[in-house]
Amino acid sequence: MGAPSAEDGGKNALLRALPSIEQLLRRPSLEARLSGLPRARVVAALRLAVERVRGRLLRGEARPFEDSDVDEALRTLATPNLRPVLNATGVVLHTNLGRAPLAPEAVARVAAVSRGYSNLEYDLDEGERGSRYAPVVELLTQLTGAEDALVVNNCAGAALLVLATLAAGREAIVSRGELVEIGGGFRVPDVMKQSGARLVEVGTTNRTRRSDYESALTPDTGVLMKVHRSNFALVGFTEEVEVKELAALGRARGVPVFVDLGSGALVPLTGEGLTGEPTVPATVAAGADVVAFSGDKLLGGPQAGIIVGRAALIARIKKHPLTRALRIDKMTVAALEATLELYRDGRPEAVPTYRLLTWPVDVLRARAERLHTLLAEKGLKARVAPTLGQVGGGAMPLARLPSFACILTVGEPAAFLECLRGADVPVIGRISDGEVVLDVRCLAEEDLGPVADAVGTAIQGRQPC
Repeated sequence: MGAPSAEDGGKNALLRALPSIEQLLRRPSLEARLSGLPRARVVAALRLAVERVRGRLLRGEARPFEDSDVDEALRTLATPNLRPVLNATGVVLHTNLGRAPLAPEAVARVAAVSRGYSNLEYDLDEGERGSRYAPVVELLTQLTGAEDALVVNNCAGAALLVLATLAAGREAIVSRGELVEIGGGFRVPDVMKQSGARLVEVGTTNRTRRSDYESALTPDTGVLMKVHRSNFALVGFTEEVEVKELAALGRARGVPVFVDLGSGALVPLTGEGLTGEPTVPATVAAGADVVAFSGDKLLGGPQAGIIVGRAALIARIKKHPLTRALRIDKMTVAALEATLELYRDGRPEAVPTYRLLTWPVDVLRARAERLHTLLAEKGLKARVAPTLGQVGGGAMPLARLPSFACILTVGEPAAFLECLRGADVPVIGRISDGEVVLDVRCLAEEDLGPVADAVGTAIQGRQPC
């Protein structure tokens, strides 16, 4: 074996020179930085700082431990891992960014019930135990036309619960063209398998007829299931059975029809670039026995899986043991109730998701121009250009939303976006044709200043990347 290189010797010397936590606690130069902080946080920060420097040295960066490493560790511990970001991607229901932003009314309601006790499962009129779903059931039945309702933690959970109740150990008939894969690699057949239902595929990928369902029915059929293709579209030589026709077949044969509607619009969404989307009330009116949909997609509320339908079936679903395992907490109930009230009051435009999806293009152009002005005042070069955004969240996959953006030409776009993500308020943009695109659709007026500040810091190289 050869002798260690000078570089290795220097690295090992720096590693041996790393201070202990006790040494750092007694270091005079750190006294002012650490004074007044809880000892547990101080110790955690010092350990983090030492580990980061050790990792840096092992990677070959020959920079010794410095007091600034402690400053950086303290900033890291003081920064929440889950934090607000500014969405400049042009994707409204961005799954990675938390999907639907809540209305101020919903945020206020969550704060009100979170800071103390609430009547979550207490009937104030009767003075006895009540139902946590009571605040939203009447609103949901009014808004959808269904007889009863239940809410669980998300739409996949809702589908699991419905199938476990109606078809465990029995057959669930589904069109091959509707066996979708949802986010994170989860597939409808896998969810069905976990429910205990036996999947029976009918039709072909692109064409399924009523006769396909009819010929597959047996005495062991538990449910006819229809899955809305929220995150992809079939075009061309296609055919499918509409809910009304499937419901008629189900009634004739005494088999319930379950529609997994996914995105779950409560009202029609019209705007430039939007495509048609079935609404929950229309699906209920078409005869579906049970309908499941998401709370944090087109509805614009908190994450939830909402189940509406015939009273007798919902009663069975409520009694299933999985209902407790999938139940929602008080904050979800509060946010959902406040959101549904906006629809009840005829104010869907007060729901941020509705508003973001239906902005007039001239409003977006004016907003992009204001961002351009703020950038120009900082001496930053950009141009305003039309662009296309997306609905996101697996909804309306063919929709392309006309918008406007500020376009920046930078040397290394990926590194530049990394700098924007490192801002005090992270800015999330995208790259198109080698340029950085900052779409303004999901940016409020008060967001434009922080976006301009983040861009200025990134361009001037003051933000570590």
